[in-house]
Amino acid sequence: MKIPAFGRSRQQKPKSPERKSPERKSQSKPPSKPKVKPLSQWHPRLRQVLDLTVTVGSVLLCLMMLPTRLPGMELLGIAPNWLLIWVVSWSVKRTVFQGALAGIVLGLLQDAMTSPNPSHAISLGIVGMITGFMQKQRFIQEDFISIALIVFIMTVLEGTIFASLLIWMGDRNIQDIWTYYQKVALASAILSSLWAPVLYYPLNRWWQQIKLAQS
Repeated sequence: MKIPAFGRSRQQKPKSPERKSPERKSQSKPPSKPKVKPLSQWHPRLRQVLDLTVTVGSVLLCLMMLPTRLPGMELLGIAPNWLLIWVVSWSVKRTVFQGALAGIVLGLLQDAMTSPNPSHAISLGIVGMITGFMQKQRFIQEDFISIALIVFIMTVLEGTIFASLLIWMGDRNIQDIWTYYQKVALASAILSSLWAPVLYYPLNRWWQQIKLAQS
């Protein structure tokens, strides 16, 4: 009877490392997106053109929004005073002269859309001048609550000046003017103060970036 030989058990061959498929080798990292240069590295003339485009574009947008009555943006048939909000946003960090000049220019643009008599340039010019003076004297802080409060006060002031000009012209009934003014001034002041941060925040952020890039 044959005795089976006790030989060494066959050693299992070590598994060869998995070969990477050519598809995996060919896969490369996704190309990185081109980085946009910061504003400080842009050409000064290009920055000026872009700043002018944003500023003028925002003014034109406010002009188009004046006759617009969107849901949730009117109270008693009155819409926010977008041009006054723009004047306050511009003047809050600029000189008295710059604020007054901006108010006069935007007032003349509003006269072209409505009626030149009496002119909105007088009331908006005074609003820009007073806002610039308040910032110069550091009576205000740069937050949304302060901006909303300034817009509320300036809207009432602008309405008072405009109503006074209507009375001074003498071709309308004084009682009718003040009755209409009381209705319009409060509704416009409430809406304008509520919507002021929507316009102030992006414009103020853009002007800050331009100022930092130029310094």
